[in-house]
Amino acid sequence: MKAAILAGGKGTRLSKLIKDTPKALIKIGKKPVIEHQIILLKKHGINEIWLLLGYLGNQIKEYFQDGKKWDVRFHYCQEKKPLGTAGALKQLKNKIKEDFLVLSGDIMMDFDVKRFISWHKQKKDGIAWIVVHPSDHPFDSDLVETDSFGKIVSLLKRPHRPGINFQNLSIASIFIFSPKIFKYIPSGKKTDFEEDILPSILKAGENVFAYKSPEYIKDMGTPERLVQVKGDYISGKIKKLNLKNKRKAIFLDRDGLINKEIGQLSRIEDLKIYNFAARAIKEINDSDYLAVLITNQPMIAKGFMTEEDLTEIHKKLETELAQKGAKLDAIYYCPHHPEKGFVNEVPELKIKCDCRKPEIGLILEAKKEFNIELKKSYLIGDKTSDILTGKRAGCQTILVRTGYGGRDKLFSVKPDFIVNNLLEAVKLIQKEN
Repeated sequence: MKAAILAGGKGTRLSKLIKDTPKALIKIGKKPVIEHQIILLKKHGINEIWLLLGYLGNQIKEYFQDGKKWDVRFHYCQEKKPLGTAGALKQLKNKIKEDFLVLSGDIMMDFDVKRFISWHKQKKDGIAWIVVHPSDHPFDSDLVETDSFGKIVSLLKRPHRPGINFQNLSIASIFIFSPKIFKYIPSGKKTDFEEDILPSILKAGENVFAYKSPEYIKDMGTPERLVQVKGDYISGKIKKLNLKNKRKAIFLDRDGLINKEIGQLSRIEDLKIYNFAARAIKEINDSDYLAVLITNQPMIAKGFMTEEDLTEIHKKLETELAQKGAKLDAIYYCPHHPEKGFVNEVPELKIKCDCRKPEIGLILEAKKEFNIELKKSYLIGDKTSDILTGKRAGCQTILVRTGYGGRDKLFSVKPDFIVNNLLEAVKLIQKEN
């Protein structure tokens, strides 16, 4: 696969720090951010790259020259006037005839490129494949909403209206495009992908898919974020989060752990998050662990709510956590229930499955998706079914006294630890590690 890097950014918010330097040449460690990207692409077998230049593009061209130093073949396209991210891409029409990878040249990243390319090949009927991830600053990010198959169904552009709940899935400025994308990009007109082209292709009914990744992909467009990226590079965090490396996770139950247990929650207005929950999850976010929600949702099978209702509940959960700087890396739920006899039940969901806790199907799905090492992971919950799930998966287990506090007595199983609440559980994990 060939790649293009959008390297025309001026870096207005960083102007006091970088002066007469294009944003893509900001150094992280001893190399410009765009050089880190090129090394990453080369590592994954991509050795033909278009550099789409704009502001002070001559500096980038002088730095990379013919590309022999990196064993890469470069093609340079210099804009005469700024045309936006999509307008710059239009220069590649008739030059690239197959699906191609696009990166924003001012984003620090380390991700499994081959994995992304392989995934996109499974979604053959798309026009665009977009890397998305939970953001620690979603309120000034463009967000997408997806269906259960990973297809993008809507775009929520910044700034977001107050009171709107959202899926915390931020566009990470990494794409694979089909050459069909060019017909949606006007010639000679300033257009941006998120602002103009994505809404157009969604309106036209084209298939656009979201690739969810917890890997390190961070916009360094403000002085504060630039400082953070530089610190993460020095600490080794950027490299560590690549999905080629084994990850650790903290698996979280929902009701009685993150939000108050009311018994069979099915209405969005009944979701009441504990005041310590966001802080606890933020501390997970700041650690080496993924925060992964796994929850049984039998009210869907029983007919008391739909999967769309559950989506709205989880959007409220994600939004309220984001307001306090916390995020969930993934949400997995089981909609099934084995017992019949409810008036409005959904027959096809009234089954004995392998994803309803204490079965471990949800954990195994997360393990596959995020390359999780279960023996170094934890499960925190308020029921004996949660603890048995963790034991069966080979995780360390922590029972909290909130919610049921283990009083459900469904299974005879002992947790590894017992604490008062989620925050104490996270503190215990930090102490143990």
